[in-house]
Amino acid sequence: MTTRGRVSGLLPDFPWDTIASVKAKAASHAGGLVDLSVGTPVDPVDPLIREALSSVAEVPGYPTTHGTPELRAAVVDALRRRFGITGVDAAAVLPAIGTKELIAGLPRLLGLGADDLVVIPEVAYPTYEVGALLSGSRYVRADSTTQLGPEKPALIFINSPSNPTGKVLGVEHLRKMVEFARERGAVLASDECYLGLAWEGRAVSILDPEVCDGDHTGLLAIHSLSKTSNLASYRAGFVTGDPALVAELLEVRKHSGMMPPYPIQAAMTAALRDDQHEAEQKERYRARREVLRKALAEAGFRVDDSEAGLYLWSTRGEPCRTTLDWLAERGILAAPGEFYGPRGHEHVRIALTATDERIAAAAERLTS
Repeated sequence: MTTRGRVSGLLPDFPWDTIASVKAKAASHAGGLVDLSVGTPVDPVDPLIREALSSVAEVPGYPTTHGTPELRAAVVDALRRRFGITGVDAAAVLPAIGTKELIAGLPRLLGLGADDLVVIPEVAYPTYEVGALLSGSRYVRADSTTQLGPEKPALIFINSPSNPTGKVLGVEHLRKMVEFARERGAVLASDECYLGLAWEGRAVSILDPEVCDGDHTGLLAIHSLSKTSNLASYRAGFVTGDPALVAELLEVRKHSGMMPPYPIQAAMTAALRDDQHEAEQKERYRARREVLRKALAEAGFRVDDSEAGLYLWSTRGEPCRTTLDWLAERGILAAPGEFYGPRGHEHVRIALTATDERIAAAAERLTS
């Protein structure tokens, strides 16, 4: 290790480690901590999903990396029912051990290296940057194709609805991204983990016929069941899109043993076949969002974007660490916007993922 160096040395500090002192301050509040810094589900997993998980707990053999035929068919059907995405080939569906590992590994899985450029959003989920760093690739933050000049990226990440901002990219913007990626020979990877949590208007997939005209060439859509089905602990996600790209990812992942456990695949299948539990969970988040958004406005915050997703992208027009301290004095922990890039330096990300009681406590503290 001393000769070759540590891989961790390529990476920035883990963001949440840097707010430990602020968390301790917030936790000292007499009413206890309200942790709104991480988008981790707090509501129970639906019984039908738990039953599917336990029903195959006795199966001893190895699962397939490609996923069961039932799981892949359930993905195809759910994408059509829930989002109007048609033309997905079940063979071009690949389950992942949570989408974070897929995003972090995607540049390397695609064989990118030092000569390749990865494009990430200007305000972005940190794992896009991590993926580029782990592959040794260059990366640049850009939201507009004009910012790239003559560059020919190998991989472009987009995220709609966005984490952390909740911004939704419209059909015309997505069409332009598809056209640009194809002109430059880039893979366009769309992180759509919050697609089912649109609050204002419509969130559209990169695979929607309105966006790609039914042609999935060069496109990858990344989806998660962590948020809408409360399966963060299950590590349940998948990628689909271009059959040739998915086939390449499958071959590499087979050799690497990157296979979701069989009981998890059964649970995913059940979750994807049932829309009722997802609709009920969305309404829980809608109610929490209304409570928090009203309280933030009364407390003098401005909420920007936030048309979708599980966060309120909020600012008091000051450095984000100053806002973080102000919230901590009231026993509330948020995520500083600088976690997500330099443009986030005056915002905090406030999550909706807390119990009704904790959301009510946060609202009371914000407005008292």
